[in-house]
Amino acid sequence: MNTKQKIAGIDVTGIVAAKPTTGEPICEWVDPRSLYVDHEYQRKVGEKGLRQIRRIVQNFCWAKFKPPVCAYSDHEGRTVLMVLDGQHTAIAAVSNPYINMIPIMIVDAPDTQSQASAFVGQNTERVGVTPLQLHQASVVAGDPEAQTVELVCARANVKIVKSVPGGAKYQPRETIAISSLRGLIDRHSAPGARRILEVLADGGLSPITSQHIKAGELLMSDKEYASRFEPADLSIAIGELFLTAEDEAKTFAHMNRIPVWRALAAVWFRKTRKKKAMRLAS
Repeated sequence: MNTKQKIAGIDVTGIVAAKPTTGEPICEWVDPRSLYVDHEYQRKVGEKGLRQIRRIVQNFCWAKFKPPVCAYSDHEGRTVLMVLDGQHTAIAAVSNPYINMIPIMIVDAPDTQSQASAFVGQNTERVGVTPLQLHQASVVAGDPEAQTVELVCARANVKIVKSVPGGAKYQPRETIAISSLRGLIDRHSAPGARRILEVLADGGLSPITSQHIKAGELLMSDKEYASRFEPADLSIAIGELFLTAEDEAKTFAHMNRIPVWRALAAVWFRKTRKKKAMRLAS
């Protein structure tokens, strides 16, 4: 059976092909020690990254080598090559005493914004780059949606951390739930999302997770719930249940066969002080 097939185009009817607006990339051999990386939009190498680099060094093979993507950039008054994609590969090459030069691909991305945008493009469909990392790069690249997420969180006094802290020890009001934040804004607009986040943040959650966001969204947006309490009282209940709510919700979810976030909403709602019913004068 012949498994080899010549590369062929696909039917692109209905779409408009993009004409490249930047110059064609070029390939060069360089000393990997001459390369730089911008941590404004790229993560620093953590323990997981160090393990990956050690594996690359230990099993270095040109047949498996993927040239880092770089761009010329100004740094301290001189022109340097900035790594847009392939930071671990470049570090592994520097760490291997048998490697003096590596091939790289140089693309046209002269400033930080265009370099961050290129980083997003390189990693959007690649396993291993988290939504949090892509979000940070998108902010630097000037992406409107990413900047809206940052603005909403800032106004709600919520901090999006740039990386998972050591030991996963978060501070109150911190979050990494990027996908949930985007969805919340899409469904309720920026002001509505901010009101929900403010309630969660005032409850002292650390971190604010996707489960918290879903539970808070249900209670704050469903009239059956929202009409029966003040937002400040929900925050108080969340704070008082900080150590027990998650376990209670898991038990409740298992018993009633419902999602944990919905069970969490029920636990919070049960604890929240309710508004007093208005009595009409007879």
